[in-house]
Amino acid sequence: MNKNIARQADDVTPVAAVSTVAAITVNCLVFLLPFLTLITNAGVGLCSFGFLLAAIWCHRQGLPEFRRHLNDIRGVLTAFAAACLFAGLTVLLHAEVYLRNFEKPSRMLLAATAIMAVLACRPSRMALWWGLIGGAVGGACLAGYQRWVLHIDRPGGLMNAITFGDIVLCMGLMCLAAVLDFRGRQRLWPALGVVAGLIGTLATGTRGGWVAIVFAALLFLKYGHYLRGRFAKGAAALVAVLMIGAYFVPQSGMSERLEQGVSDVQTYFSGGSAFTNVGVRLELWKGAVLLAARDPWMPNSQEQVKAELGELVAAGTLQPFVLEAEHFHNDALQALVFGGVLGLMCWFGTLLLPFLFFLRMLHSHESAPPALVSAALAGLLLVLSYFSFGLTEVIFWSMRSAMFYALMLFMLVGLCLNAREGKQ
Repeated sequence: MNKNIARQADDVTPVAAVSTVAAITVNCLVFLLPFLTLITNAGVGLCSFGFLLAAIWCHRQGLPEFRRHLNDIRGVLTAFAAACLFAGLTVLLHAEVYLRNFEKPSRMLLAATAIMAVLACRPSRMALWWGLIGGAVGGACLAGYQRWVLHIDRPGGLMNAITFGDIVLCMGLMCLAAVLDFRGRQRLWPALGVVAGLIGTLATGTRGGWVAIVFAALLFLKYGHYLRGRFAKGAAALVAVLMIGAYFVPQSGMSERLEQGVSDVQTYFSGGSAFTNVGVRLELWKGAVLLAARDPWMPNSQEQVKAELGELVAAGTLQPFVLEAEHFHNDALQALVFGGVLGLMCWFGTLLLPFLFFLRMLHSHESAPPALVSAALAGLLLVLSYFSFGLTEVIFWSMRSAMFYALMLFMLVGLCLNAREGKQ
């Protein structure tokens, strides 16, 4: 009998060891995704590959859990699958559309493997919160050093200044949700992440992200009752106080950028030079609307769009500088011009359906546990941030930014499902 017990123990031990190693690995990936995004070039790609390997490694535990929650996540998966399928169809319809245009939506769909890894290994939410705090602080230090020590006017770390400023702000806002998982004086850590996110985006001079702050304030006004405790509510109010204070500090550049934006709009609509930061966007949006009105249902290739813009420039309808722009500085218009109405719907679905998922998570319990509330609020902040960034920028233009959204989204989906069942 003792020999049988020993033999059974030998059979179980390797599986347990693999599960332990896998759990540690996934916890590390949850931490490293936000921590490495802004301070390395390869961090997001490595984490994406890591989640894929972890899902394959833990498929015996993760796949049954994934199937069990399929009804909950079907809408989110459908949105990303539809976007991927539509991108594949545009490649087939236009011979001049390169296969690399299919890479981004396919990789974003593949990021759903993060759900399986999180369901199987049940990582701690604290790994995510510390990663967000570290990522926001690291990003703020990098942008601050470039701005106020190296005197770079629009620092962007290792990427475009606007994208950098948007992502560091997104991390800072998501730290607001982390307050629910910290106790006592430890809540100063997520507050530090919030402050770092604001400093980081101010250092880059990015203005489009300020809309995300308004959305975050509205979100916490709506769901402020979940923030139990005065400190948690104070952390939400801290954002508004810091932004108002920054306006009166000349070194922040906030008042100067705001006044410049107002001046650019006035100059554009009074018939003056359109070659300003805001004027260029307004001219590009005008061009996008004109192109979309020609044939709103058919997707277009890059060459086709450039040719039609050239016609409008030749006719004197648009300024010549629109031909030099890489994109239309608006996610919705970008999707509409290149994908038609169906492309616009596919893009919007990757924001709307995840938003509705996290909203359902908040309302899934009469008295939702803090573990579920914190993860769901972080998800709502992520989606609202990317939507607001897309009003003045194509935030999904770069692979790093798009994959950060997809991986973070699917991680939070898994964390919500685990928290709902009390598995964290």
